[in-house]
Amino acid sequence: MCRKYYMTQLVTGYLPSVILQIFLYIVAPIMMLFSTLEGPTSHSERKRSACCKVLYFTVWNIFFANVLSGTVISQLNVLSSPKDIPVQLAKAVPGQATFFITYVLTSGWASLSSEVMQLFGLIWNFIIKYVLRMREDTEFVPSFPYHTEVPKVLLFGLLGFTFSVLAPLILPFLLVYFCLGYVVYRNQLLNVYRTRYDTGGLYWPIAYNTVIFSLVLTQIICLGVFGLKESPVAAGFTVPLIILTLLFNQYCRNRLLPLFKTFPAQDLIDMDREDERSGRMDEIHHGLHSAYCQFADTVDVPLDKIEIVGGDEEQGSSSGQSSVKETCEDPKKHLAHPTLKGLPVNRLRHAVRSVTFLIRLQRRGLSEQKIG
Repeated sequence: MCRKYYMTQLVTGYLPSVILQIFLYIVAPIMMLFSTLEGPTSHSERKRSACCKVLYFTVWNIFFANVLSGTVISQLNVLSSPKDIPVQLAKAVPGQATFFITYVLTSGWASLSSEVMQLFGLIWNFIIKYVLRMREDTEFVPSFPYHTEVPKVLLFGLLGFTFSVLAPLILPFLLVYFCLGYVVYRNQLLNVYRTRYDTGGLYWPIAYNTVIFSLVLTQIICLGVFGLKESPVAAGFTVPLIILTLLFNQYCRNRLLPLFKTFPAQDLIDMDREDERSGRMDEIHHGLHSAYCQFADTVDVPLDKIEIVGGDEEQGSSSGQSSVKETCEDPKKHLAHPTLKGLPVNRLRHAVRSVTFLIRLQRRGLSEQKIG
């Protein structure tokens, strides 16, 4: 009987968070694929877009879907009556405290240990070396996976804010996670990962917006708790707190957000001077020609040959040649989109044109029927 009790506790308490964590591992590659299909021109922009998508997915599917657990109809009823949302959150959050404590242990503490061990890297290298019999690239150094680690840390911050009111038992587990995370991530960034690019602090608005959202959600839950306790004075003082938080957020967005959208001119000047001193200007200018090319319309414009006409008029008049022609026999390989290299773009374009042609024929037939 005792053994059955422990098995029941293991299956109902620990196993759901483990299964959820296993399924979450496939979310980041899928979101990275969606961000690639958007067509950004830089790898950092793709990772930042994937980071936002993973964050939205985890906050909704891990926090709200578990807090508002139940049938879909009941969740829609809660969302259809906004005045009852604080009360429903105040009732639902304490009931999921055990699950989220277990989730912090499985997804937080365990992920830090696997991060130190580089478990997935070890497994992948073992498969490449002993299963696929491929030569290992000893010079490859990975970059930090911002699109997976940043949403995880922000989700734990959201759990700390929201559960601090009704289930403060989760706070020691989160405190241990953040202390260990500081040591682990500092070591990984300094000694393991390679800094391939610098976004100029563009991840900070994502973290700031998540913190403000966590604060407002915590204050809404407090409003619901005071409403359940029938304490109108405390609930009345909570409403101005929400308003002041939103006003502070608007002030920060108006005052500081433009700094993340446009770089100061002095920083750009310093970067150009640094490139000139290091001798990278020729390499940068040479790479501008192939850095980005728009899709070539291979149907409307023949691209068998492209003639580039150039030259100096004075030099041409003295030598009797007015121009110098450079012929590129196969320009198609140079006109590939840098972020969509493996996709059948031409086939997709032909499919869209075929569907458009069928729609036009259908509309023309309907118009002829009306005239007849």
